[in-house]
Amino acid sequence: MSFEKAIEASLATVLGDDHALLSELRGAFAASARGHVETLRDTVIVEDWQDAALRLKGLAASFGATALMQAAGRAAKSACGDPNVLAALETELAAFDI
Repeated sequence: MSFEKAIEASLATVLGDDHALLSELRGAFAASARGHVETLRDTVIVEDWQDAALRLKGLAASFGATALMQAAGRAAKSACGDPNVLAALETELAAFDI
């Protein structure tokens, strides 16, 4: 299931047809996801890297963004600052147009 369909289905279950609230929640998801990736990009402390990756994984899971969740899970197990992991996360964010 694509991110768009997953997020629509997840949120529609809770919100019904409240499009304004749906838009607000999508914006909050996008801002939070970007923030976690920024933290990953900026950190040099292993524990902070793992925390940010796991928070991103949880956020992605709660919105049904499976590919982002998997990429964040890989990030949590990777070396702090791994450029390949960061590139994969950026690719996932771009693929979701967030």
